[in-house]
Amino acid sequence: MRKLLAYPLTVLYLFVFGVTLLIFHPIQWICFNVFGYQAHKKSVDVLQFCLVRCLHILGTRFTWNNPHNIPKNRPLIIVSNHQSMYDISPIMWFMRQHHIKFVSKKELGKGIPSVSYNLRHGGSVLIDRKNPRQALPAMLNFGAYIEQNNRSAVIFPEGTRSKDGHPKPFKTKGLELLFKKAPSALVVPITVNNSWKMLRYGSFPMGIGNHLKFTVHQPIELSSVVDQKQLIKDIEQTITTAIHIDK
Repeated sequence: MRKLLAYPLTVLYLFVFGVTLLIFHPIQWICFNVFGYQAHKKSVDVLQFCLVRCLHILGTRFTWNNPHNIPKNRPLIIVSNHQSMYDISPIMWFMRQHHIKFVSKKELGKGIPSVSYNLRHGGSVLIDRKNPRQALPAMLNFGAYIEQNNRSAVIFPEGTRSKDGHPKPFKTKGLELLFKKAPSALVVPITVNNSWKMLRYGSFPMGIGNHLKFTVHQPIELSSVVDQKQLIKDIEQTITTAIHIDK
């Protein structure tokens, strides 16, 4: 019965989701090209608010647990597990005051209204995962951008999403490059739970009635860390220990 109900709700959601992306694409273009970065960021913030609200059509609920007072005037490196594309808008919305930018695969940089435009022009970095000669300098430049402009980099070290919620081993290279070029950053681990359930039936229909939970862990001063390889292991353990898999 639940899956049966998911079909019409998914159709409605996809329609509203698509219209939202189409509406905000020219809004982003105008804000970026006419009014500059700050206006563009505000348009992206409103877009993320709308995308989060679109998910309510599917009965999706959100819990954002952040007991920490994270400063807004310094670079952040946000490290999270990755369960689906539905991790992204909540992180962007709930942490909007921190100027969120993503490490993303290059394929997302074209063909998706609003999303691709923001990835190309909003400060994120697009990585060709099959081409280290492109990825290495791109990540170094991205880290320097984060450091110099007090932006927040979001990286999913698993490299790809977990389809069943179980975390994949972290790939460390991207984090190491960010650590190198943003040495004054505050490292913020985040655990995502239940996002994978949005695609529990595959791409269609979508899962309904899910409770997506985000836990922000204790931030870490990168400059105070002596052994960065051990830091990455500790971050991975912190994030994965807080993942709870239930059907």
